[in-house]
Amino acid sequence: MSDSYRLGTFEFSSRLIIGTGKYSSFEENRRALDASGAEMITVAVRRVDLSARDAGSLLDHIPPTEFTLLPNTAGCYTVQEAVTTAQLARELLDTPLIKLEVIGDERTLFPDVQATIEAARILVADGFTVLPYVTDDPVACMKLEELGCAAVMPLGAPIGSGLGIRNPANIRIILESVSVPVIVDAGVGTASDAAIAMELGCTAVLMNTGIAAAKNPVQMAQAMQLATQAGRLAYLAGRMPRRLHAQASSPLEGLIDVS
Repeated sequence: MSDSYRLGTFEFSSRLIIGTGKYSSFEENRRALDASGAEMITVAVRRVDLSARDAGSLLDHIPPTEFTLLPNTAGCYTVQEAVTTAQLARELLDTPLIKLEVIGDERTLFPDVQATIEAARILVADGFTVLPYVTDDPVACMKLEELGCAAVMPLGAPIGSGLGIRNPANIRIILESVSVPVIVDAGVGTASDAAIAMELGCTAVLMNTGIAAAKNPVQMAQAMQLATQAGRLAYLAGRMPRRLHAQASSPLEGLIDVS
């Protein structure tokens, strides 16, 4: 049974998206990517030379012919920086996809919601398939959907923190409030975090540090793949209702009298 999802004109089967930062080498990044089963991988335009296509470059190890590259505007603190970076990425990679980040605070790396909304408005009008990184704010997510963003990407916790899903209630409200895909971005530290995001009903999870900073990134990448799949399957299956009191696993009716 097909369980794919769409982002603009792009269709994906894997619900795990990983990044390219903090690995010890491009080779390790590629091994983790293969172990994760991810079809899409993010690239920080301001931190990677996307014009380099020589042997040994990032794009030599992770070629656009094999994977969907999702350029991002990491490191941008203004609307203009983010828009210019997105336009540069489209020119270099020939893709309308952009993960939009406009950071508002250098210490926490929380997004500037107002600037993110403004940059999204400009980029959507310019033909981009915009995937905005935003706080777990249902109102902001609704506004981004109204602008025409292809998905919303609320944080699970601060970038690189590994704290997991800190506010599942807000994620649930976002899921009830928008019709576009909801991709949890940032804060995933281990496999159970990914499973929780998927069990809530999120479309996908995006992570970088949770894999790259593990003692064994390749093993963690595989664990994240399995957790994402398990969480998705559990969501589709529908969990049993929570109860305050115990309920016997077997019915009491028809028990044999042994007295």
